[in-house]
Amino acid sequence: MSRQQGSSGKGKSSGRSSKPMNKRSSRGGDTNKGKSFARGNAPMTKKPSVKTKTSNPDEIRLNKYIANSGICSRRDADMHISVGSVTVNGKVITEMGYKVKLEDDVRFDGSRINPEKKTYVLLNKPKGFATTTSESKGRTVMDLVANATSARIKPIGRLGRNSTGLLLFTNDDTVVKKFTNSKNGVSRLFEIELDKNLKHEDFKKIQDGFKVEGKLVAVEEISYIDGQPKTKIGLKIKNTGNSILHTIFEHFKYDIIRVDCVQIAHLTKKDLPRGHWKHLTQQEINTLLMV
Repeated sequence: MSRQQGSSGKGKSSGRSSKPMNKRSSRGGDTNKGKSFARGNAPMTKKPSVKTKTSNPDEIRLNKYIANSGICSRRDADMHISVGSVTVNGKVITEMGYKVKLEDDVRFDGSRINPEKKTYVLLNKPKGFATTTSESKGRTVMDLVANATSARIKPIGRLGRNSTGLLLFTNDDTVVKKFTNSKNGVSRLFEIELDKNLKHEDFKKIQDGFKVEGKLVAVEEISYIDGQPKTKIGLKIKNTGNSILHTIFEHFKYDIIRVDCVQIAHLTKKDLPRGHWKHLTQQEINTLLMV
């Protein structure tokens, strides 16, 4: 079988099947190892790719951060930024378009602001969970409220790993300050079980207030629980720490067997089983803000 070669029709004998030649371009171009040619047989050059700067999803413009916090509009935020009313992590920022992260300390006229919706979650903590936001502590209360909200909430106050009861989480700095104010803070009511009966004289000393290492330890209320042994008592206190309970009873030579927080301000465990959480109602939030 003969194979065509060029335009003369001459060719050598071959055992291969004949194949049509590639057609030439009307502009004189031809194919060459898959490369295209332009007019004048000059190779075509590819357009240089333009690298676009990828935005960090964890960052947001400072004016949007301010607007999301409810302070003012983005346009007004730009004006406040330009005159130096805004700081980020302690540094005055006047640059337009400056970006920040949600965890940055952003302050407007000296007050810290938060672009997230204020969120309040109440948990009835079971045993075995540490009250911390650190992932290195094993099982924590943050695992229990992981599906409650996308907001960056954190627990107010502490309960020991083996303590149980109510724990409030929020991203509202105003409420956090209420709890951490030792003089005008928010009351918590605990049910505490001791290793032995609480003597009346010790009961009276705790009720009246006493000093440990020169510091006054004061409780709001202390009581025996009706119908229960004198090893079980109720204690109301404004201190947010967990260690204060141990400080009180160890001072009088008692060991704590069990701690259960049954009330925070007006919030109770009603309809909230152990290990479950709930969002506060608007009425509960309003009452908490007025405490």
